[in-house]
Amino acid sequence: MTIISELLLAASSAALAAQTPAPAAPAQSATAEPAQAAPVADAATTADEGEDIVVTGTRVAGRSRLDSVAPVDVLSGASLQRQGTTELATALSAIAPSIDFPRPSANDATDAIRPATLRGLSPDQTLVLVNGIRGHTSANLNTNGTVGRGSAAVDLNTIPTVALDRIEVLRDGASAQYGSDAIAGVINLRLREARSGGGAQVNYGFYDTQVDTARGSRHVTGEHAVTASAWQGIGFGSDGFVTVSGEYLKRQPTNRADFDPRVSPTRVTGRYGDPEVEQYTGFVNAGTSLTDTLSLYAFGGYQDRDTRGAAFPRVNPAAQTAANAITRRQLALAGYPDGFLPIINTHSKDINSAVGLRGTVSDFDVDLSVSYGRNTVDFRTLNSTNYAYGSSSPRNFDDGGIAYDQYVAGLDVTRKFDVFRSLNLAFGIEGRREGYKITPGERASYDYPATATDAVAGSAPGAQGFGGFAPRNAIERSRRSGSVYVDIEAQLTDKLLFGIAGRGETYSDFGSTANGKVSARYDFAPWFALRGTASTGFRAPSLQQQYFTQVASVVTNGVPILTGTYPSTSPVGTALGGLPLEPEKSTNLSVGTVIRAGGFDLTVDAYRIHIRDQIGLSENIAASFSPAVAGLLAPFNVSAARFFINGLASTTKGIDAVAHYRWRTTGAGAFDFTLAGNINDVTVTRVPTSTATLNPAPTLFARSRILTLEDGTPQQKVTGSIDWSLDRLGALARVTYYGDVNQAGTVQSADVHTGRHAITDLELRYSAPKGAQIGLGVSNLFDVYPDRQIAANNSTGVLGFPYYSPFGFNGRYLYARVGINW
Repeated sequence: MTIISELLLAASSAALAAQTPAPAAPAQSATAEPAQAAPVADAATTADEGEDIVVTGTRVAGRSRLDSVAPVDVLSGASLQRQGTTELATALSAIAPSIDFPRPSANDATDAIRPATLRGLSPDQTLVLVNGIRGHTSANLNTNGTVGRGSAAVDLNTIPTVALDRIEVLRDGASAQYGSDAIAGVINLRLREARSGGGAQVNYGFYDTQVDTARGSRHVTGEHAVTASAWQGIGFGSDGFVTVSGEYLKRQPTNRADFDPRVSPTRVTGRYGDPEVEQYTGFVNAGTSLTDTLSLYAFGGYQDRDTRGAAFPRVNPAAQTAANAITRRQLALAGYPDGFLPIINTHSKDINSAVGLRGTVSDFDVDLSVSYGRNTVDFRTLNSTNYAYGSSSPRNFDDGGIAYDQYVAGLDVTRKFDVFRSLNLAFGIEGRREGYKITPGERASYDYPATATDAVAGSAPGAQGFGGFAPRNAIERSRRSGSVYVDIEAQLTDKLLFGIAGRGETYSDFGSTANGKVSARYDFAPWFALRGTASTGFRAPSLQQQYFTQVASVVTNGVPILTGTYPSTSPVGTALGGLPLEPEKSTNLSVGTVIRAGGFDLTVDAYRIHIRDQIGLSENIAASFSPAVAGLLAPFNVSAARFFINGLASTTKGIDAVAHYRWRTTGAGAFDFTLAGNINDVTVTRVPTSTATLNPAPTLFARSRILTLEDGTPQQKVTGSIDWSLDRLGALARVTYYGDVNQAGTVQSADVHTGRHAITDLELRYSAPKGAQIGLGVSNLFDVYPDRQIAANNSTGVLGFPYYSPFGFNGRYLYARVGINW
């Protein structure tokens, strides 16, 4: 398909899936009275339509979404809450076609801390801001075979939707403006600001679904979820505000596992779906003027999330084989003669905080901020055993934990000059300190016992389901970085807008990088404009990628033999040719158009993103590959090792189209029609085949890894919605079409495709500006599932459906929302 035909197709069949949000006060002016957040069900007023002021992608005060030089989606807090889910990432993916949020299961901590993607790129190639300030990533590193393998990304679900006024999604490379990670774009989470008012609501929902797996069918009703949330605005002084938000979530696990052929009679032995979650979150956002020219602002948030997902079941197999006889003896000694289902318990604690001063000094607008973020994840394995301990094994294990923290201090300065029509100059500096730590667990979680037991000979050590971190895995590292940037936007004529930005950064571990961006927009008429950008970008290797280590040992002939994930610069990694990680680099090009007339607006933007030196987690390099590899690993008593490597390259091409029409009638109410779509194609253009010491090397990146990068997210996603409101009544209908996704195997016959599917959501609501709020709805009205797993590729019966599915695999969900605004 040519670019021209893709543009025409996208313009006619795709658009932004978000309701028009209330306008937001420019971030450059905290002294102005903060806007009151609209009630959940409020529709935009006519005066607000199309005039969404953005602060992402531009440092010019008052720039609107449709006047920007790069595509920016503005998604209101109301649109995020008009759904059955209260998870931010799930809600965001439902209304933003360029965002994908798969729900992996049976993948350790990735079940609990799930990454989102923008434009099909890695989750860590999108920068996330909170009130314009860099957010911190999760401590968790995704090392399993899921979308985003090898990434440590920001956990969007640490911020509840009740705390948000809106979200701005910049769909353009922006490293020259914001620094590392902004290769795919920027997501800016804008917290609610209010001096008065408040609200509280309870969301309750459950599944009513027919589960048809390869080996059988069953009907499921239940698996409840309850969310209680509230917010309150408090005013003080002439313009001071404190907005407090809180949320509690209790969600039962879902299970879409297939029937297990290993047991007789066959039955469901696994648990495959969303994990059990209990979560508490609180946020405070505040600001006030100190003088006529100086204001103070601050925000802080804390989340405590306890998640319990399931590993693969350990069963008492029916088949009479020598190997199964050993399994039965191990189960009997452990006290599980009928088998057991290990539970992986992740306990995540997350802190977001910032404080700053904003004011005017000699006609310059100055913003000085300091922020701190921290994420810790503690692991436990429950309802399990360590076979090496025999009958003396505990059933619950402390597996240790991981932690990541980040300090950021920044100074931003802007000033508008009467040059040309106008010229806006912005410049600033930023300093950042990051830390990463792995803490080992108890001995029984990873090792053999200190003294002999009655264990079955040859039993491997470690908690079944998730082995703990050993002292050899413990590590504590940090790094520092500094940056300086200049960002200029000039209105050269009434019709021509031109921008140029440059940023230089230096890191204590790998050195320096410099990036630039040019952008332009020409308004041929009030109703038609062309815009385009060209930029370079980068992503610094994360501390998690540089230093994560998880190594298990098995004693063979009295010698511990190790296998696992090593840092690329560790003695084992270096022996196999590992090198210090370098930053990923990108070249971004985009061109688009803006069309608007009355209540209609359309944006179409084509893009090309080329990434080189991309970082990937290698396959295991085993001693059995060759005598050369065996010789390199022998001094370390290591049988296999994997580590992160630079050298992948990819090119992403696509088109985003956004169409919105607002129709206001005198008697039938207000209608908002939205049609949005994303066409996205990722091609891996280079795959490393050697290391510094191995040429050729064993397969460093398997077929499944490459195809996950290329086909792990939908190449087409289209969302259409109609939102109607009349006085206090309202209704929303939304249909989202997802293209096929390939959950690739090591060979083509093992591939599992999700298929092409459309998901329909409906909601009816009653909303008083002050008073009752009621919503009734159904997500996935027609109970659509991705294509099911093939029985031949599912020997355990656990994986009922592909976990790459961009819309999950839980089926129909019914919900009610009841609340009150005051």
